Amino acid sequence: MGSNQSEHHDHSEHDHEPEHPPVPGGPCPVEPKELVPLTNSGTNLFVGPAVTTTIKVPVVTAEPTLQIVVESTIKLHPAATEIKRVKKNVFLNQVKLVPVAFTRIDNTDFFNVTRGKLFVSGHIRKNIEFASHECKGTLQDRIVDTPFTGFTDITAFTNPPIIGIAETAEANFLNEKTNLDARLDKFFFQNLVKYNEQPFGELVAANFFELDFSPTMVSPEGTFSTLREKIVLDLTLKVLQVQQIRFTASPVVPVLTGLTPPVTP
Repeated sequence: MGSNQSEHHDHSEHDHEPEHPPVPGGPCPVEPKELVPLTNSGTNLFVGPAVTTTIKVPVVTAEPTLQIVVESTIKLHPAATEIKRVKKNVFLNQVKLVPVAFTRIDNTDFFNVTRGKLFVSGHIRKNIEFASHECKGTLQDRIVDTPFTGFTDITAFTNPPIIGIAETAEANFLNEKTNLDARLDKFFFQNLVKYNEQPFGELVAANFFELDFSPTMVSPEGTFSTLREKIVLDLTLKVLQVQQIRFTASPVVPVLTGLTPPVTP
């Protein structure tokens, strides 16, 4: 009888043993693979003769830093006892340059922009993490978008935008029979349209200075459901325009001896 119980006990323990014992490192281990170290060496370069060429590339015309001041009121639900963290990002909807002053480029019919109004709009996205009144409650999260819009005057261009102005001309004719009156049925028209590259903006940096507070002061363990924010944003932008640039440079190609054709004897 005792022997049967012993055999039954051993069989029960064997049934509960895992088929694959746990492996150190977690329940889903990954077999690592050792990488073979590779050698590297510099590549010889061949510099060709200097040539003058023209390329068409985006050119930075200005890089202003705008100061944007916004104020808003935010409702919190549930009520908060403490603001833990505020993360901010800026998103732009438009960066548009409107030229208002020009100088002619030599004897051409194109002009450099010497002054322009830069229109900017977008919003500040805030992610507010705060604690509620519960002693062991989870952190709450509130996301708000604070819009802004405005303009600034740009007068210091590093590389002025180039604008071609459209021109329209009209010629009228006399009545060839009398030479005393105009012909209303005969006109000459000339219309020159120049298609310009539109200046565009690029976000560079956003520096936030912010004050968040409850309009009504509360006790250390008291709650508040309204948050007042005052933000000063220093927004740095690039204003670019695609332009043709002429420069002198030398072509550079790598020297790959294994692909070089043999020297003619």
